[in-house]
Amino acid sequence: MQAVDTIAALSTPPGRGGVAVIRVSGPRVPEIAVALLGTLPAPRQARLCVFRDADGTAMDHGLALYFEAPASFTGEHVLELQGHGSPMLNDLLLARLLALGARLARPGEFSQRAFINDRLGLAEAEAITDAIDAGSHAAARAAVRSLQGVFADQVRALAAAIVELRVYTEAAIDFPDEEVDFLAEGEVQTRLQALRDRLYTLQAGASRGARLREGMTVVIAGAPNVGKSSLLNRLAARDSAIVTPIAGTTRDVLRENIDLDGLPLHVVDTAGLRETDDPVEAEGVRRARAQVDQADRILLVVDDGQGLQPEDLALLAQYGDRLPVTLVANKIDLSGAHAGLDQHAGHDLVRLSAATADGIDVLVAHLRQAAGLADAQEADFIARRRHLDALARAATALEQGHHRLVDDQAGELLAEELRLAHAALGEITGEFTSEDLLGAIFSSFCIGK
Repeated sequence: MQAVDTIAALSTPPGRGGVAVIRVSGPRVPEIAVALLGTLPAPRQARLCVFRDADGTAMDHGLALYFEAPASFTGEHVLELQGHGSPMLNDLLLARLLALGARLARPGEFSQRAFINDRLGLAEAEAITDAIDAGSHAAARAAVRSLQGVFADQVRALAAAIVELRVYTEAAIDFPDEEVDFLAEGEVQTRLQALRDRLYTLQAGASRGARLREGMTVVIAGAPNVGKSSLLNRLAARDSAIVTPIAGTTRDVLRENIDLDGLPLHVVDTAGLRETDDPVEAEGVRRARAQVDQADRILLVVDDGQGLQPEDLALLAQYGDRLPVTLVANKIDLSGAHAGLDQHAGHDLVRLSAATADGIDVLVAHLRQAAGLADAQEADFIARRRHLDALARAATALEQGHHRLVDDQAGELLAEELRLAHAALGEITGEFTSEDLLGAIFSSFCIGK
């Protein structure tokens, strides 16, 4: 599918810099190149050119690269202009391109055209923006692997195996007079179970990839003066929060984004939870409770020498059943306890000292394990929430198909569940995807990608 219009956009971040790249894609690229550069550069060869205005005045000079359709990123004619990183020069050049018949590209429109023209799968297209937005080195590496097709290839292989079983099942339905009952001989059940096992493995990998992409939001909560801000500073490896012996120092919410051995960790330090007549501190406590509601995990910090306080017990009673809580017994440098991981009242307990860093490595390992990235394990690919949802629906369909086969001996219903599982996987790769979903996906991309 070739677009009828030509789009242009700045592909590098706006602002001052050594080089800026402007990308143009569409059917009018050759004539725009001749008008702007005086010639159409040879395909796939960088050429030093002067970028000229309508009256022939030089606007800038730099490298021009022409990619002839379909051998380009978008599958269309593409022109890349590498000029100087001046916002004013970039504005002039974009205005010239618009005057020559291009229009400004929408966010993600280059990648969307690459997908529509079969130059890129949907999962690979999403991996582009995931690589750009990666919050850690591990997330960046996983995104590159997704861009190379690691995730999509596994999804397509599983979808192909589902189609094979669907064909086998429907053949058994279409030839009921054969002497061998294909549905009862065990072959279908064995193959169906193998598919379920493969899908569960893929789900586990996708969960790790989604956690690597999105990170984990951890709220540090607890009574005043137990070392919450000291713990934040230790995890962030810098003095992010003010630390004093005075209770109630932290009165607002502090946030830090931390690369925790490859895991993007969003840490929120909150005001000490206590009743207070100070209106400013009371507002901090209210905000602290609001942050706890949005957390993936709570780090409930206590003074190891004092143990759980009434405020801590109240928080456990309110959130302990619906949010994972890790108890952090701080100040072991004063209590004399040893650093390590233990259990207390059904919750993980990490003993450490934020002041000396003793036991911080235990907490880091615990958080990585809680995120599904135990030890040095790294996600094989990046994944998104919509991928997890599609995989979950495929798993439900295969589970239902198993019941239809084993309990009901209903081949027709099994075939329908296999169709639903195949369609769910097709949403990941873009084989079965609505226009609304495509719009939502690509609108989140950068302009120029």
